Amino acid sequence: MTKILVLLLALFAGQNALANTMVFDHSRWHDLLQRHVVLLKEGQASEVDYQGFADDKAQLDSYLTSLSGVTQKQFDAWPKNDQLAWLINAYNAWTVELILTKWPDLTSIKDLGSLFRSPWSKKFIPLLGEKRSLDNIEHTLIRGSDRYQDPRIHFAVNCASIGCPALANQAYQGDNLDKLLAQQTQLFLADRSRNRLQGDSLALSSIFKWYREDFEKGWHGYHSLEAFLLDHTADLALTPMAVEQLKIESLDIEFLDYDWHLNSKS
Repeated sequence: MTKILVLLLALFAGQNALANTMVFDHSRWHDLLQRHVVLLKEGQASEVDYQGFADDKAQLDSYLTSLSGVTQKQFDAWPKNDQLAWLINAYNAWTVELILTKWPDLTSIKDLGSLFRSPWSKKFIPLLGEKRSLDNIEHTLIRGSDRYQDPRIHFAVNCASIGCPALANQAYQGDNLDKLLAQQTQLFLADRSRNRLQGDSLALSSIFKWYREDFEKGWHGYHSLEAFLLDHTADLALTPMAVEQLKIESLDIEFLDYDWHLNSKS
C-alpha cells in the first residue's frame, strides 16, 4: 500500500511539473507563424503572408481569444520569462490582426493611423482586464515594467514593416525566450541593410536612436550603447580600427532611415 501511495504521489508530482513547463498554450500562434512567415537572408529578415493569415482567421481569432482570457492574477503568478514571452506574442499577434482590418488595401501599417492618432495608439486589444493599444503593451507592460528591462525585446516585437527586425517563425515560450532573443538580436545586427560600417561611421537602424536609453540601463552591465555593441562586433562585421574606436566611444554613429513599407510576402 505504501509503495502504491509513493507511486501515485510521484505521478502527481510529475504531472504538476509537466504542467508548469507550459503556463500558456502558444501552439496555435506557433503553427500560424510556421505557415505564414517566410524567412529571408537566412533569417535576417522575413516576409509575412497576410493573405494566409486572413485565410486562417478562425485560428488567429481563437488564439487572440485565449490571450484575452488570461486574468491579471494568472499572469502575475507566471515566471518572468513566461510573462515576457506571452507579451511579445500578444504584441505580434495583435499587430497581424490590425493589418488584417484593412488587408489587402494598405502599403504600410501607418495607413491605419490618422492625422491625430497613430495605429499604435488605437485601443482595440482586450488584455489583462483592460482595452489596450499596441503602444500600451510595448511601452507600459514591457518597457515600463522593472521586471523585464531586456533591450533585446526591440528585436522581437514586430511593427509589420520592412525596417523592423524579422518576425520570428516560431512562438516565444518561457523556455526558449533567452535563446530566441539572442538569435534575433544577432540576426538583426548582421543584416547589412540595417546595420553597417559606412565610411568612417557606424550606420545603425533607427531603433537604436529611438530606444537608446533601453540599451544603457545596466542590463548585463551595459551602461552605454557602445558597450552593448562591443559584445556584437562580429555580428556587425566591425574592422579592428572600428572596434578600438568603439571602445573609447569615438566611433561616429549615424542612424539610417526606417522603411515603413509593409513586410508583406511578395
